[in-house]
Amino acid sequence: MKKYKVGIIGATGTVGQKFISLLENHPWFEIKVVAASTRSAGKLFEEAVKDKWIMNQSIPKAISGLEVLDAKKDAQKIASSVDFIFCAINMDKHETKLLEETYAKLECPVVSNNNASRNIEDVPMIIPELNADHMEVIKHQRKRLGTKKGFIAVKSNCSVQCYVPALYALNSWNPKSVLVCTYQAISGAGKTFDSWPEMRDNIIPFISGEEEKSEKEPLKIWGKLENEKIIPSLTPNITSQCLRVPVTEGHTAAVFASFEKKISVDQIINQWQNFKPHEKSLRLPSSTKKFLNYFHENDRPQIFLDRNIEQGMGISIGRLREDSHYDIKFVCMSHNTIRGAAGGAILLAEMLCREGYINNI
Repeated sequence: MKKYKVGIIGATGTVGQKFISLLENHPWFEIKVVAASTRSAGKLFEEAVKDKWIMNQSIPKAISGLEVLDAKKDAQKIASSVDFIFCAINMDKHETKLLEETYAKLECPVVSNNNASRNIEDVPMIIPELNADHMEVIKHQRKRLGTKKGFIAVKSNCSVQCYVPALYALNSWNPKSVLVCTYQAISGAGKTFDSWPEMRDNIIPFISGEEEKSEKEPLKIWGKLENEKIIPSLTPNITSQCLRVPVTEGHTAAVFASFEKKISVDQIINQWQNFKPHEKSLRLPSSTKKFLNYFHENDRPQIFLDRNIEQGMGISIGRLREDSHYDIKFVCMSHNTIRGAAGGAILLAEMLCREGYINNI
């Protein structure tokens, strides 16, 4: 099989590094270009990251000697050198949106980890196991952009991915009201304990913009394709509180939910254990064998024990029980830099390639 040539925009950052580590031996994708901001441009990758490389494994030899290109100034060169890009650059939201549209209009598909384009009506925001059919809006986006190949597709916020799949699996009972409290790892802010020592033995009850994402993004995932755009669902009604906690990797959520239809604990567990992901998300290099994993033990899921389930792509659920105010309550957890960031984007890209939205002819 001829491999897809891939560029990583924002390659020196935390998520960019995770892309590099996950793609090192990927059967479909080969990294040909790494790009970042002007301050890193012109340097060899290993020089640009120096002591900032935070992955457990060493920098892949094939990447260490690549010259870091300028994500803005070298856009034309990058777009003509690859089949598509992963974008994980850390810039102002408006600048990021313009940059991603620049690449799309250069006929280079963009699979984005950023939030800049998530609210655009014809940009699909996809968790492949749930709403793969939203890919169909790409043809309408291309019409708006005036492109034949170029488009933007995004993955959702990292914390959303730890609890929305568990609720989405219960759609038959119509989730109505949801209260969620997320406990988010420091890597979600691109930090380590060395770079953020004040997080040791500490909890910060504020993450800028996170609660809005937690309340709004799921509604687009539940949305429908109508009139050439994704129309967000009106339900469930979600309220959230998001906290930063002293954990390296792994986001946890405490979820309270009520439904329009009566549902029992046994029905929910059975639905989770037998949930079938969207057909288009299956049999890909990054697909899970079991997407939703329910634990009956009272002390699970745990970050240390469970964040790497399914190579970090699985969703862990536990502590389901009836609640005195809502119908039920439970706990969810997932790996934020794999499932919630680079891994989720890679799975999305695999699906887009197999479905013909990205080609390597």
